[in-house]
Amino acid sequence: MNSASVALAVARAILAGFDKHYRMFRGISAAAKGRFERAEWQEGWEANRTRIEMYDRRVAEAVQTIKTEFPESRSDETLWPQVKLAYISLLYEHKQPECAETFFNSVACRVLDRSYYHNQYLFWRPSVSTEHLPSVTPTYRSFYPGHGGLRRAITELLAGCRLKNPWQDLRRDVRTLLAAVRERFPAPREVHANFQIQALSSLFYRNKAGYIVGRVINGNAEFPFAVALRQLRDGQVYVDTVLFRPEHIGALFSLGRAYFMVDMEVPSAYIDFLQSLMPAKSKAELYTAVGLQKQGKTLFYRDLHNHLKHSTDQFVHAPGTKGMVMLVFTLPSFPYVFKMIRDHFVPPKDTSEQKVREKYLMVKYHDRVGRMADTLEYSDVALPVDRFSPALLAEMEQLVPSKIERDGDRLVVKHLYIERRLTPLDVYLKGAADERLRHGLREYGAALREMAQANIFAGDLLLKNFGVTRFGRVVFYDYDEICYLTEVNFRRIPRAASYEDELRDEPWFSVGPSDVFPEEFPTFVLADGKRREIFFEYHRDLVEPETWVEMQRKIRAGEQDELFPYPAELRFRNRARPAAGAA
Repeated sequence: MNSASVALAVARAILAGFDKHYRMFRGISAAAKGRFERAEWQEGWEANRTRIEMYDRRVAEAVQTIKTEFPESRSDETLWPQVKLAYISLLYEHKQPECAETFFNSVACRVLDRSYYHNQYLFWRPSVSTEHLPSVTPTYRSFYPGHGGLRRAITELLAGCRLKNPWQDLRRDVRTLLAAVRERFPAPREVHANFQIQALSSLFYRNKAGYIVGRVINGNAEFPFAVALRQLRDGQVYVDTVLFRPEHIGALFSLGRAYFMVDMEVPSAYIDFLQSLMPAKSKAELYTAVGLQKQGKTLFYRDLHNHLKHSTDQFVHAPGTKGMVMLVFTLPSFPYVFKMIRDHFVPPKDTSEQKVREKYLMVKYHDRVGRMADTLEYSDVALPVDRFSPALLAEMEQLVPSKIERDGDRLVVKHLYIERRLTPLDVYLKGAADERLRHGLREYGAALREMAQANIFAGDLLLKNFGVTRFGRVVFYDYDEICYLTEVNFRRIPRAASYEDELRDEPWFSVGPSDVFPEEFPTFVLADGKRREIFFEYHRDLVEPETWVEMQRKIRAGEQDELFPYPAELRFRNRARPAAGAA
């Protein structure tokens, strides 16, 4: 075959690999509806893990196919610009062209066994427009209150979910939603000719809930909403709440939680719709939130380089106490931190790079319950060397020399994690007034408790390992000592046999590698007397080993308390529902 024929064949093989991947991805996502209907919660968690893992497997399959069937693709680099052009021709009217381009990049870099940063080899920018791509099933459904009334429109909205489960009380839920709408948008309000409710065709499934996500359009105004559906033990479905406030909907789509399962034929159409509801969230965040984290990584990387092009500040050490496992830096004008695993760890840290990577992967797979920061993991990231401060460069050469390499005017970072930049909790509490101090410590204890209820024990409870979001929520972000709660042996400190025992530098009792003594938490974490008093006011039970043992028992018995991604006071069961005929 001539080079053009080979290039086209390679392009077709890569696209076939992507189509297989997305077919499987969509299949797992679409099956979430059935898992919800059958209350198969454990199967849902397993499906989430499978879906995260499958991308790299499909890339590896495609790479092996290319290397085996087209060996010249490895040695003839001039072939790849032709492969790219052939690939573009295949994406005409493809339903997921942006994701297919990302898949192409992943395969090409592995076939060539190095990373290229030039557009002639890879899709540095998107080549195919994703606007108005046709879909067999419309991306969203529209309901018109002006035709049959708001009550009828809400009834059609709920019935349109087409769940097999019976409703516990559909009329009651319609009345409740109608009352909530009228409370949020009290009369008098002018109704325009275009007044309508639009809801995305697929429900958004996560944990034990399904969400109707949509917007109300009236004139030039748009109002986002999300309706939470849950079910009783007998399978009957009911409306748990409706979210209207942007901060509540934004929290629902927080990357501190597990990714949604959504059936999307044209993902870009879903992302465009979601961004209209949450304009403060980037497309990178939204692609990640619906499980397309590789596409999210691609868009984030483009955003980063675009920001570098339009800024002049330098990468510097991140604020806060330096850790013993990670070197952490940031770009002040960009709201993220970059974390690199040190080549060597300072005692008393006793771990390895492989173990640290496993911990971060564990968090990626786990339900983060809004209390653990999501991370983007990258390899071979090329950044302008002149954007690094001299002090940071010197420390990188000292602490992570095996993970950096000079390539002309670029510094190639071989491995790093990227997270949203938060205010370290110890910094947040330093010199804080009483109200701020109370909020921070109450949130800190709540984070420990909610992580434990999700079978996670932070390990290192020092305040420096927790951060505060812009909404004041405390989130854990240092994972090198994280473990499952059920792996820990919580003990009470044995009573000393003598006064001399209490004065010893070493414990007078045996301590196993998995032993934890909650009574010690205040001593090591909250040495300040006032902080300890406030913590005890809200979370005294967390220093008792029996509290943690009881949470372990519940986890093992499958009795875990469910953690809702919205405030408890918004749940309709915690508010008076309207009586029949009301509203």
